[in-house]
Amino acid sequence: MQHRQEIDRHRSVVVELPLEDGDGDCATFDLEKAVCSHGLFMMAPNRWDSLSKTLERPLRLSENINDDDHEQSVLVQITQPSDSPHSLLLRVFGTDSLSTIQQRSLLGQVRRMVRLSVEENKRVKQFQEICGEANERGFGRVFRSPTLFEDMVKCMLLCNCQWSRTLSMVEALCELQLELNCPSLAASFPDPDNQNQLKGITFKSEHFTPRTPATPAGKESRKRAGAYGCSRKLLERLTEVEEIIDIGKPGVTVTPAFSVGEEVLKKSNLCRDTTEVCDVGTSAPFNPDPSEDRKLSSFNQLGNFPSPKELASLDESFLAKRCGLGYRAGRIIKLAKGIVEGSIQLKELEEACSNPSLANYDKMAEQLREIDGFGRFTCANVLMCLGYYHVIPTDSETIRHLKQVHARTSTIQNVQRDVENIYGKYAPFQFLAYWLEVWHFYEERFGKLSEMPHSEYKLITAANMRRKRKGKCKKLKITSTEKLGV
Repeated sequence: MQHRQEIDRHRSVVVELPLEDGDGDCATFDLEKAVCSHGLFMMAPNRWDSLSKTLERPLRLSENINDDDHEQSVLVQITQPSDSPHSLLLRVFGTDSLSTIQQRSLLGQVRRMVRLSVEENKRVKQFQEICGEANERGFGRVFRSPTLFEDMVKCMLLCNCQWSRTLSMVEALCELQLELNCPSLAASFPDPDNQNQLKGITFKSEHFTPRTPATPAGKESRKRAGAYGCSRKLLERLTEVEEIIDIGKPGVTVTPAFSVGEEVLKKSNLCRDTTEVCDVGTSAPFNPDPSEDRKLSSFNQLGNFPSPKELASLDESFLAKRCGLGYRAGRIIKLAKGIVEGSIQLKELEEACSNPSLANYDKMAEQLREIDGFGRFTCANVLMCLGYYHVIPTDSETIRHLKQVHARTSTIQNVQRDVENIYGKYAPFQFLAYWLEVWHFYEERFGKLSEMPHSEYKLITAANMRRKRKGKCKKLKITSTEKLGV
């Protein structure tokens, strides 16, 4: 059962993000290649539409400094117009205006996702100079989330399970976020003293059945599920609800969230000539054609990715059951609590990694390993998201890839040595070289991943990787400068 929410697509604001900076322009930037470059783009609440080449997802609007507890989520469509490729357009639904602070917040999140910064631009150019194939394919940016917290949780969910289950757990977290913020959709939250109803809100117990097993055999400790629970604050808020509120009734405010369905993206007139675009620091309303009203009015949504504050006060057994997280639920809640309470400073961590170098990698990795649930693989993935490309996160997928592409039989004990032998020539961009090769292998098997239907994302599994198809994934080409070690 999926809870969804309607989005007001009659009101929107379009903000322009120029693809230029003080170090020169991003003439080679391609939104499709920047987004569809890592499995993170397939995870909710991201939604890529291959026809319009548009990324759609909810982002958070920062309110005033004294209102940190009430960040609003808004649905944002991001596109790179063919007639104006030197800028990105952000269409923000459900509002007529944006403050300067809100615009800066949205632009910062988009820049983070597609790695738009002077430093990132330099790294892309440097990598493409030493890897000719990356230059040919326009590869060099690896997609990530709008926040470090979202990256950290998603990296945790990559461990010890199949890809299909990772997708399911992330989607369940986004559904939960909507439930936590929309009382009318939170009918499934039970009162610990009354398992059947909560002040007129019907409890549907089947909603708590995990879509995937809670504990993979041999890898997760089995925990007996206790009574479902959620934050006291949420329960107190829900008990004030006297009746079920239907979304769409007058007077009910709905927060824009995650888009599902491709037809609206196809029909959305983001790049219409009549669209009023505003420069950075200003905003202008977008008035859709009245004939589009019917097409845009009944579109349903999923929630945003939950914030630390939204997860910190949840009961562990509730979160484990609701989202099928198993043992991961406790670790995610600990991470969220650490951030909320200030013992884990994500802003300081990200600032310390603003200019990644080999010298401070070990220090950053040591800090991350102090967090419960952050082992070698998760730390390496998080640091990759932060821009450290000289260490390759290795697991069974790496072993499979080396065997199929490089005819190397590696083990978990020696795979790190093997990848260094193969990709060391690309230092300090070993991960980018490895991932370029892996991504190309995926597309040899499944076709262009940016054109893959969302329903087929779950098919990218080790079993399907073994299927023989026409063509063979080639090893990376070595240019003459690479042979000379230049």
